[in-house]
Amino acid sequence: MATAYSKTPYRGDRALSWGAIFAGAAAGAALWLILLMLGVGLGLSAVSPWQFEGVTATTLGVSTILWLTLSHLVAAGLGGYLAGRFRTDSISASKDEDYFRDTAHGFLSWAVATLVSAVLLTSVVGSIVGGGIQAGVAGSVAVGHAIVVGSENESESPNNTLSYFIDSLFRAGTTGGAADPSSAAATMESARIFINGIRVGELPDEDLRHIGQVVADRTGLSQRDAQERVANTFARLQTTLQETETTAREAADEARKASAYAALWAFISMLIGAFVASLAATLGGRQREA
Repeated sequence: MATAYSKTPYRGDRALSWGAIFAGAAAGAALWLILLMLGVGLGLSAVSPWQFEGVTATTLGVSTILWLTLSHLVAAGLGGYLAGRFRTDSISASKDEDYFRDTAHGFLSWAVATLVSAVLLTSVVGSIVGGGIQAGVAGSVAVGHAIVVGSENESESPNNTLSYFIDSLFRAGTTGGAADPSSAAATMESARIFINGIRVGELPDEDLRHIGQVVADRTGLSQRDAQERVANTFARLQTTLQETETTAREAADEARKASAYAALWAFISMLIGAFVASLAATLGGRQREA
């Protein structure tokens, strides 16, 4: 004759069930990683290198923030629920104590999952935190670095900005003179003089006369016309570099703001995730006792 069999939950005296905590943390971290990879795939599929195609940068940024927040909340909820559902009941704990322990298990599960995710994705966390600082430094030194690199590798980088303006100095004039392309030393000297002028903010008169003489000898222009060409070329170079610096600073400022917003939203989503994990653990505890 068959006998009725009823299952009773296991009860112990331990306040913490680390097995339940680690189980919830592992499940939450795994689900968050899966959702993160899905979001990356969807995001890349929405971006197009062709102009006027795909989503805009603003839409992509907002969608990324929403997806990361939703993924964190879903993963935290799952981890907290499992931690509360698998927690071992206590023999002598009151109902309020059980409620507190369920909540604590959900929170600890979220904390462990967050730490594991941070360790696995150190490069991503580091880029978010340090992106604003690195962008600001890069924006400040970009123009000066470009000038120095261009001057040091003049023979290797004929298409850089400085080379273009220096080459324009020695174009043949309208008086019938011919440029001498073999005088590389004069070209390099002119480049160094221009670099010094950019550094001090103006082209000294003696340097202006010297380069004007070199330009006059190589192009057939008069001394006056050659000096005028040198002055105009230097002014154009200054304007170009100022525009480049302005663009770099604007890009650095946008990167700094984006990094700040990303860090702020990550902080908010993590706080909400801790709350959701704790709440889900209480739900799992209720279903465990039912």
